[in-house]
Amino acid sequence: MTSAEKYLKPEVIQSIGRLDLRAKFIVEGLLSGLHASPFQGFSVEFSEHRRYEPGDDPKDIDWQVFARTDRIYIKRYQAETNITGYLLMDLSRSMGYTYRQNLTKFDYAICLAAAISYLMIHQQDPVGLMTFDEQLRASLPARSRRSQLGDILSVLQRLKPTGNTNIGENLRRVGSMIRHRSLMMLMSDLLADPDEIMEALRSLRFRGHDVILFHILDEAEVTFPFSGSVDLLEPESQDHEIVDAQGIRAEYLQALEEMREKYRATCLAIGADYVPLDTSKPFDKALVEYLSQRQARF
Repeated sequence: MTSAEKYLKPEVIQSIGRLDLRAKFIVEGLLSGLHASPFQGFSVEFSEHRRYEPGDDPKDIDWQVFARTDRIYIKRYQAETNITGYLLMDLSRSMGYTYRQNLTKFDYAICLAAAISYLMIHQQDPVGLMTFDEQLRASLPARSRRSQLGDILSVLQRLKPTGNTNIGENLRRVGSMIRHRSLMMLMSDLLADPDEIMEALRSLRFRGHDVILFHILDEAEVTFPFSGSVDLLEPESQDHEIVDAQGIRAEYLQALEEMREKYRATCLAIGADYVPLDTSKPFDKALVEYLSQRQARF
């Protein structure tokens, strides 16, 4: 295990209180510990000038051009031509689950979203944020200016996974709201009707959006480490069921793999990316999968 891998483990990230520092720690640790190849396509290279527009960062103004022409231009970077990104955060109650990890599924998703935001803003890629349960909640339009990171982190750190959810319907709403071609990054445990979700993913692709599906589960949901009689709670309905863990373990793990394979196959068929994660997985591995799959689409 490299030093970067050691310090990017979820239990270490949990010890950092501030979300902005977590995001910076993840990204800078990732950059220092990994080869540069996964980041091709995110380079920030000067391309051309364009007229200053309201909302542009004044730090990007080319003052030498202003001195020559008496007109305000900003430096246009190659990354500005990259696709716009939107982080789609599932606020369902089930995302608040953890068995023995320091991070819940929702904590993990928040850290990952913060790191992706930090990375995209750092690389001059516009990124926005939408959150949902049964309805769309917070919504930040995509921007690449430096203040956007603070806006996104401010929303992320206030989020709580407390409600029921309707993933499929909200994905369709997002698709109808965002008219220009964008990269949709969904972060969810996908504990809802898979057929409705996959149909909504097809709709996003049909509208021209690229999709990365971060399927985030707790480590216990992936390994099923239980024994004896277990009281299972359905987080949305609060229904209980007592089962014999050993008796259902094989059937459960088979059903989980079938569900993951169904999402994987659907995403492959429609040209989307599927990233299965669990809360024990270091953030560098999660981000490398994201970046590699993002790069492969272009």
